[in-house]
Amino acid sequence: MVSLGCSKNQVDAERLLFSLQQAGFALSGNPEDCDVVIINTCAFIEDAKKESIDTIFEFAARKGRGRLKGLVVTGCMPERYREEFVRELPEVDVALGIGKNADIVAAVKGLLEGRTTSAFGNKEDLSLEGGRVLANQPWFAYLKIAEGCDNRCSYCAIPGIRGRFRSRPMENILEEARRLVADGVRELNVVAQDTSRYGEDLYGKLMLPQLLTSLCEIEGLHWVRVLYCYPDRITDELLDVMRTQPKIVPYMDLPLQHASGRILNAMHRRGDHESLKALCNRIREKVPGITLRTTFIAGFPGETEEDFEILCNFIREVRFDRLGCFAYSREEDTPAFDLPDQIDEEVKARRAEIVMELQAEIAYQLAMERVGKELEVLCEGFDEDERRWWGRGPGDAPDIDTRVYFTGNARPGEFVQVKITGAEGYDLIGETVL
Repeated sequence: MVSLGCSKNQVDAERLLFSLQQAGFALSGNPEDCDVVIINTCAFIEDAKKESIDTIFEFAARKGRGRLKGLVVTGCMPERYREEFVRELPEVDVALGIGKNADIVAAVKGLLEGRTTSAFGNKEDLSLEGGRVLANQPWFAYLKIAEGCDNRCSYCAIPGIRGRFRSRPMENILEEARRLVADGVRELNVVAQDTSRYGEDLYGKLMLPQLLTSLCEIEGLHWVRVLYCYPDRITDELLDVMRTQPKIVPYMDLPLQHASGRILNAMHRRGDHESLKALCNRIREKVPGITLRTTFIAGFPGETEEDFEILCNFIREVRFDRLGCFAYSREEDTPAFDLPDQIDEEVKARRAEIVMELQAEIAYQLAMERVGKELEVLCEGFDEDERRWWGRGPGDAPDIDTRVYFTGNARPGEFVQVKITGAEGYDLIGETVL
């Protein structure tokens, strides 16, 4: 399997692999050994769609050579485009929308018997429960606590792809978390389209603080990290739990998207430069030493030079620890698609580049401020060329954030204390403390 896109999509992929494994299929990370390749696609923005299509063509070209008999495509792309996807990509033997993930075993068996399949159902039939085959290192896992989104940001296709927001029952989440920890997971990364809304639909109130508290009671679990928090639902109760529970790393992923009130209003989001700055200050005051990660969109329709300067000034003032910026992607079936004053592609790309250049300076300054301090690091591997270990600190989420490179004694999956001695760009350099 090749799983593309976000960590939430990866969890779906891991459930598919578990179903196939339980049905007696052997799994391999080497496509040369496989009769069937599954591509779990992303279709969030144009770049993600291009990556999905390129990957489909790459494996379609291998069919009939060696063992590979067929290609299965799942995830957001067939779900979003359905009949158009099937019509335009005849290279695909099986296409399943997310509401038909439960059909994966029958579909693969049918493919091996020479039958092609395309099946789409209700998005909300996507099961959020069941076992998983982890697709990453065995010491960390993503824990998906909800599916779908009701925020309806004007640029975003997710509600149309994934459906309405729906939380998992807390007892099911905790059962899965205990099972993962029993299998060796030391770090759980809590994910959803909007984690801060967890429980509102099931229990009538925001329940993320209670869920995090219960997760911290699991013996053997070392770190809990929270991703994808929506800014409107950052309560004092949530911040108090993050401050007082030692297993929760002081880290918050808070996608803000912009700082100009005019652009945020056009995005169907609330806030402006001052209110969002106040929110970031409140988070830092409530949770001392917290790492703040955010994402921004550059070049949204109607974004003037003044709006862009508001964004840049906001970044300079808040000094985010982690930041990503993306050029606006014009997505069909979203309200922003038809907005006037669409911005030239080169201008969008240049603005995104300016933001990332600005952030690179800030990130290096923040990294150098850590020199001489000690940091707990989860060791994840050894760099043979540089002859040093690498891992992640509390402020580093898997896949998206920076690394800590260090010398000394360590083992992958082990937590070690590292004294920081320098920085290389975004990354920290150090040595283990005896």
